[in-house]
Formats: sequence, structure tokens, C-alpha cells
Amino acid sequence: MKRILLSLSVLAFLLSAAPPPQRAKATFAGGCFWCMEPPFERLKGVLSVTSGYTGGRVARPSYEAVSAGYTGHREAVEIVYDPAQISYQKLLDVYWHNVDPFDRSGQFCDKGEQYRTAIFVHDAGQRRLAEVSKQAVGVKFHDDVVTDILTAGPFYAAEDYHQDYYKKNPLRYKFYRFNCGRDQRLREVWGAD
Repeated sequence: MKRILLSLSVLAFLLSAAPPPQRAKATFAGGCFWCMEPPFERLKGVLSVTSGYTGGRVARPSYEAVSAGYTGHREAVEIVYDPAQISYQKLLDVYWHNVDPFDRSGQFCDKGEQYRTAIFVHDAGQRRLAEVSKQAVGVKFHDDVVTDILTAGPFYAAEDYHQDYYKKNPLRYKFYRFNCGRDQRLREVWGAD
């Protein structure tokens, strides 16, 4: 009986001493943040996707101020992921296939600086991978990629009604996405995949 209790005590200690899963952040601006949540949320190893604002000069901006272009922020998503399950490189690949990297004026029907594409990097490793992937996209298409690579700064979660908008309002979301021409343009750029 003592051996069983000792074994259970050792097992309990080992389990409690196990390191928590690693977490890392990736932040991407790709036009309307509603449309950037779904491709990342379905990936194994992605722990959360939050719509919000980053890159601006005002603390805690509102949707109205950002969408009007007053704050310098871009609509973006902040992804928390487990690097043991999914790589930053894979997140970059998913990102590129969900944006038009050649549109200087915004994304699809949303125009303005607040809708321009950007990769906000959290460390030197992310910067290196982002730059290599940007160069690869340019080489593939023989065109200049206008997506910015910027140092990540404060990220402000958008208002609750924006989070998981595509789940909460599926018909409105599909109508918006279709009318904005997002899927049509993505097919033109990236093909049917």
C-alpha cells in the first residue's frame, strides 16, 4: 500500500510540475477583421483569435474612430497559438492566402490606411520569417508586395459585438463578404485553393 501511495505522490508531483503549454502571439492586419478570424480559428494549435486595433497613436480607440481613420490604427487580429502544434510559418501562409498583398489602398471594398495589410512582428524570429515570406510572395507573382512588416505594439480588443461576428451574424457576414468581393479577388490572386 505504501508503494502505491508513494507512486501516486510521485505521479501527482510530476503532473503538477509539467510545464504549461507554450503560447506565442501573431498579429496580422488584413482588412476587415471579421474576415480574418475564420481562417485562423479553424487551425489546430490556435488557442484564440481576437479582433482589434493596433499600430495607432491613441490608447483604447473605438471602432468609430478607427474606421473613420482618426487614430492611425489598423483593424487586425491577434492570434494566440501553441508553437508546438502550429508554426508561425504556417500562420504566415494562411495569412497571405487571405489577403490581397498588392492593394495599397486597403482591402477589397474597405479602403483607407485602417484597412491596409500589415504583419506586426513580436520578435526577431517573426520578423525574419515575415520578410522571407513577403519576398517569396513577390517572387511568385513578379510584383511588389505592399504589405507592411511592423513591430508589434499595444493591441486593443475590439468591442464585443465584433468578436466572432461571422458566428453571431452568419447571414450578414456572408452578405458583407460577398458584396465586398473578398472571395472573388482572393480567387483571382491565389486561385481556387
